[in-house]
Amino acid sequence: MAAVEIRKVETKDQLKAFIEFHYDLYKGNEYDAPNLYSDDVNTLSKDKNAAFEFCEAEYYMAYKDGKLCGRVAAIINHKANERWQQKAVRFGWIDFVDDIEVSSALFNAVEDFGRKKGMQVMIGPLGFTDFDPEGMLTKGFDQLGTMATIYNYPYYPEHMEKLGGWQKDNDYVEYKIFVPEKVPEKMTKISEMIMKRYNLKVRTLTKKEIFDGGMGHKIFALINETFKDLYGFSHLSDKQIDQYVGMYLPLADLNLIPVVEDWSTDEHKLVGVGITIPSLSRALQKCRRGRLLPFGWWHLLRALKFHKTNIVDLEMIGVLPEYRSKGVNALMFYHLIPWYNKYGIEWGESQVEMETNENVQSQWSYFETVNHKRRRCYKKVIGNAQEG
Repeated sequence: MAAVEIRKVETKDQLKAFIEFHYDLYKGNEYDAPNLYSDDVNTLSKDKNAAFEFCEAEYYMAYKDGKLCGRVAAIINHKANERWQQKAVRFGWIDFVDDIEVSSALFNAVEDFGRKKGMQVMIGPLGFTDFDPEGMLTKGFDQLGTMATIYNYPYYPEHMEKLGGWQKDNDYVEYKIFVPEKVPEKMTKISEMIMKRYNLKVRTLTKKEIFDGGMGHKIFALINETFKDLYGFSHLSDKQIDQYVGMYLPLADLNLIPVVEDWSTDEHKLVGVGITIPSLSRALQKCRRGRLLPFGWWHLLRALKFHKTNIVDLEMIGVLPEYRSKGVNALMFYHLIPWYNKYGIEWGESQVEMETNENVQSQWSYFETVNHKRRRCYKKVIGNAQEG
């Protein structure tokens, strides 16, 4: 039996092969929502991704019988390690054929990298930051994936069990949230009450406010404060914020990104934001090997601008801790539901939520929901000492 050969990515051509392996492995799969090739290049390139200010990474490919059959990224986020008092190497961009020798060799490459850097645990799937997909799918293999999450074949978690040494580090749940035909009466009463009682206002921003008035930066500063205590989160730098504002907001439908402000303060303090976008999953499937040309751009534009989809992705809902008990979440959906109805949106994807985060899950109490996916981040001790 041929041995597995691990090759480190060192050239642009090798990085291209690393990225394109996913398209080959999932060719024709009806559930996978592949990344855009350009997005992966920008994320994985040290001269393009602002996260490399505090991260280091190596990428590996597995070959057997001369054929590419797996890939993985080994990432150390030094800022997150300092924040969470751990010495962890992350694995991400993990893909492999159904061959235990291949998956074993890939994880061994990450472990060797981590050990050389003095790391004590290996965790993942995780990316550089929370803005990269995280968590291996363990339930919902017959459900459409999303741009912001990982889709993987059912044999992936089976390999984790067979390889041994891996344990649960964190589990996520995801929900289908069905859009009602009108704003629920209870939500209407609560929203109107909290706007009056707390002098809160929900509104949409203009492009000028976002790019010239600094509101784009304020949105991500609020996300820093909102998510600072969540699993694996690392504080976004100013350079990262600039990068994400330029990446996510230029083509966004601002009707689907409400903000909530506290008008009892002189500066009309930003206290909540809901970033939601029409699902791009089917459009991404039509982008040949993740390319925008020749016609991929048209499929994405149809979804983003002409709302040629009945699904919305609830990318992130952020509310400052001191306002969470004031019904700000309900206020954002009070704004959003009429827009979803206008655009023909039938249901939304909640994206990943920690299974223990009851506060987040309680915001769906107004809606009919189905828990249709689960995913897991795994942990393996690779050093002599335990975490921390």
